[in-house]
Amino acid sequence: MMRTPETLASKTHRQAMTPIIIFGAALRADGTPSPALQHRVLAAVQFGAKQNAPLYLVTGGVPRNGLTEASVMRRLLLEAGAPAEAILEDHAATDTFDSAVNCTKILKKQGFAGQTLALTTSTYHMPRCLLLMRLAGWSVQAVPFPFPVTGRKSVFRTGLRIGHEVLASLWDAFLVLCWRIVR
Repeated sequence: MMRTPETLASKTHRQAMTPIIIFGAALRADGTPSPALQHRVLAAVQFGAKQNAPLYLVTGGVPRNGLTEASVMRRLLLEAGAPAEAILEDHAATDTFDSAVNCTKILKKQGFAGQTLALTTSTYHMPRCLLLMRLAGWSVQAVPFPFPVTGRKSVFRTGLRIGHEVLASLWDAFLVLCWRIVR
């Protein structure tokens, strides 16, 4: 399910908007947001407060306790004061590659092709998101993320996270390039 703001009808209005993609993070088993997800939304809200007309695109469809990451992020944005019509949702993405593809389709359908996108995610995840969205054909900028990396206190676990991101970046980049060729 995707919510599309009706105010996006005007091309002039779209050009004044700043699309901000918020990449999902796993929910807890009870459907509540993890600290990583809360931080991603908060960083987007802080960035959006400095923009003329922020448009938030929340992406993440892995359900926990009947809720998707996107639906939880929508609720957090609304609680932070974002207007409902300034939030688009992608409930279908199950990973970062899906998010890049789905967000590209959603934003192009809404008429945002050619605009610079702002990306919000955790610091360790940002290089992959920037790479994938650039390979998908977008000009992108990173939203400042003033929060610490949570949940990985040992050097070993940190090394695993970095290794995962490097390998996933290579694989996802290959998939995005293939997707661009066949679409």
